[in-house]
Amino acid sequence: MVTNLNLQDTTTLHNGIQMPWFGIGVFKVEEGSELVQAIKSAVKHGYRSIDTAAIYENETSVGQGIREALLESQIPREELFVTSKVWNADLGYESTLAAYETSLNKLGLEYLDLYLIHWPVKGKYKEAWRALETLYKEGRVKAIGVSNFQIHHLEDVMKDAEVRPMVNQVEYHPLLSQKELLRFSKEQGIQLEAWSPLMQGQLLDHPVLKEIASKHGKSVAQVILRWDLQHGVVTIPKSTKEHRIIENASVFDFELTAADIAQIDGLNQDQRVGPDPDNFDF
Repeated sequence: MVTNLNLQDTTTLHNGIQMPWFGIGVFKVEEGSELVQAIKSAVKHGYRSIDTAAIYENETSVGQGIREALLESQIPREELFVTSKVWNADLGYESTLAAYETSLNKLGLEYLDLYLIHWPVKGKYKEAWRALETLYKEGRVKAIGVSNFQIHHLEDVMKDAEVRPMVNQVEYHPLLSQKELLRFSKEQGIQLEAWSPLMQGQLLDHPVLKEIASKHGKSVAQVILRWDLQHGVVTIPKSTKEHRIIENASVFDFELTAADIAQIDGLNQDQRVGPDPDNFDF
């Protein structure tokens, strides 16, 4: 169990890179001033990790938000941890290298802290992984990893890989706790990261979670995010509203008990809001 954290605390990836435990996600947030302001708000309120992807089609605004936030805060770029992902259509050795350049250009950055393969497209992800290894060996990206990979996908990649994935970002919330994947990831030194930690808002009225939240004087969202952290899972809740950005990060002043954790663990139904990585029509 991971405890005694604050918003700037980091987990050490297996290559020694420090990755914040907590960040902001921008899935389905459109390009524009709202997104720029959300990034600036997040950095202003202590966030140091920002997660985007090529398919979100918002890297330009994310980059603008980062530049403006750094200018206003006087924080060095090195203190931010920026993630993007290569989309399915670009999986392949040369196409992945080109996709990385495109993402960098849109973001207006010289490097990414983490670059991920977005989905395990059969027959394509191993060539893409080779490209990520090249980018990593050339020092063009600080860390590389995957997203939505199941255990068998990870085993398949690692069979031929020269560099083991550092991160696996997956759908993870109380109704999809992926215990075996979490156990395997810890054994292999691969950091698990949660997308859709609040199940796109579907868990906010769950009676068990509401009861635990009431006991701690916290919101259901805060309880879920705290549960992620205490399981040693990096989490990146999405929000564009400043008050919600602040509220989401207010999870470092309380701790769930072992009984709370067990109760939340017991809610698992292997229920997804996103596609099944093994049956996703790419």
